[in-house]
Amino acid sequence: MQQLMHWIAFSRVMGIGAVRFRLLEDYFQGDMQAAWQAGLAELCSAGLDEKTAEKFLHQRTSIVPEQELERLEKRRMRVITWRDDEYPPLLSKFEYAPPVLYIYGHLNEDDQEYALGIVGTRRMTSYGRQVTEKLTTELTGGRVTIVSGLALGVDTVAHTTALDAGGRTIAVLASGLDTIYPPSNRALARRIVESGQGALISAFPLGVRPDAGNFPARNHLIAGLSLGVLVTEAPARSGALITASSALQQGREVFGVPHSIFSPGGEGVNKLIQDGAHLVTRVEDIIERLNIYMLPQHIEAKRELPANAEEESLLALLNHESKHIDEITRESGLPASSVTATLTMLQLKGMVKDMGAMHYIKEM
Repeated sequence: MQQLMHWIAFSRVMGIGAVRFRLLEDYFQGDMQAAWQAGLAELCSAGLDEKTAEKFLHQRTSIVPEQELERLEKRRMRVITWRDDEYPPLLSKFEYAPPVLYIYGHLNEDDQEYALGIVGTRRMTSYGRQVTEKLTTELTGGRVTIVSGLALGVDTVAHTTALDAGGRTIAVLASGLDTIYPPSNRALARRIVESGQGALISAFPLGVRPDAGNFPARNHLIAGLSLGVLVTEAPARSGALITASSALQQGREVFGVPHSIFSPGGEGVNKLIQDGAHLVTRVEDIIERLNIYMLPQHIEAKRELPANAEEESLLALLNHESKHIDEITRESGLPASSVTATLTMLQLKGMVKDMGAMHYIKEM
């Protein structure tokens, strides 16, 4: 416990990241309590430059290691270090893996080995929502853990869909675990933890706010925890592209869902595909590339065939662009009551989706 509390204390020190932490760990032979108590000369001998060492000595006066551990225990949060067996093996291969991970919730073995990052824009279109829901549902059905950043848009849909499908999800924060951002996702964060279907993870200690400079580190952590990263929708300037770039740098696979050339929200992901990301039109494109044979080798559609002529007729009129029920009724030539009843049955079968305001689309 003495060692752990000093690992935690070091994670609160500005200016000592993974590289400098490793210098201290090597020099003090893993005794981080000794490193914490060292003087200027020893710190410089360990490899810290004098300016960094002096800043550490100044910060050290306001950090009490025992209190850091107590704060976590009171909140039922825990810490794992890169020396622990629990430390994610995928992340441990990353040169800049954080020495300390803060965790709130439950991680299992599948999370450690079979995780995929799903990221994208905060300003999602209906198409982006459809593909994110479809691919997330099918991946979680095969026991793939979904990793994302708890942001609005694609991240929120990926987390929520994974939970709704009975799967697992990990939310990576750009703040301490006691600060959920955006605040509108507090209920989602609580659900991830309380459901037992996943965890919140951060490289930042308690009390750290979600400053802009923290988000690239969050994005790197998403990539580091995952076998690969799937971008379902992203404009030309998007944090999702930072995550994809980090995944490439770490030797991970990057996947993208193609968009219309007229869609500004898909410009970034289309460019990603153009630059070499694997194009995804079905979940098997991901499964086969990652060689994940623990998944069902053939994901069969759970949809039944149309049961009658009315269902077949309405399905022929629908596509992935939403149509109002009045337009469907007019084009089908069927009575309004029959159209309403048939659409309801098709929704129950998972063949049609109600997009709201009496607009419907054909499910993928």
